[in-house]
Amino acid sequence: MQLRTDRLELTAATLALSEAELEDRAAFARILGAAVPAEWPPETAADALPLFLGWLREHPDWEGWLGWYAVRVDGSERVLVAGGGFLGAPDASGMVEMGYSVLPAFQGRGIATEMVTALAAWAFAQPAVTRIEADTDRRNAGSWALLARAGFVEIGDGREPGAARLRVERPRD
Repeated sequence: MQLRTDRLELTAATLALSEAELEDRAAFARILGAAVPAEWPPETAADALPLFLGWLREHPDWEGWLGWYAVRVDGSERVLVAGGGFLGAPDASGMVEMGYSVLPAFQGRGIATEMVTALAAWAFAQPAVTRIEADTDRRNAGSWALLARAGFVEIGDGREPGAARLRVERPRD
């Protein structure tokens, strides 16, 4: 499953991609069709990779509801620059939780905004989704600005100390 934006190709994690990401970097790059920087994965996402792989093994129908790889396609070389996605399929109330991370060398270029906007649009195109939530550190001005541009508003404290919980509702027709 893939999405395309002006500068990015977003590819949903599959079992084969997730296994290769953890076990065989060359195969991961080949399957993804992109250069994988030595800094991959972003520090904030590294701990989640084995968890996502386990979830994909347990729930093969969750493809699209976990990780997505963001490959920059507007330059001379296809390069993996970011990742984002959800923490599982929508819950009974229609909520999905979103997360995202960009490699430091590619931050500050609007890549996260482009990725989050595309992933939110994809999620809201799924009938079961009524809202998307995300946690961010209250001191992370860049993440706050990105989420605000994507329509998220603060709804309270996040799970971690110093974090806030933000939400965007399905757009009304």
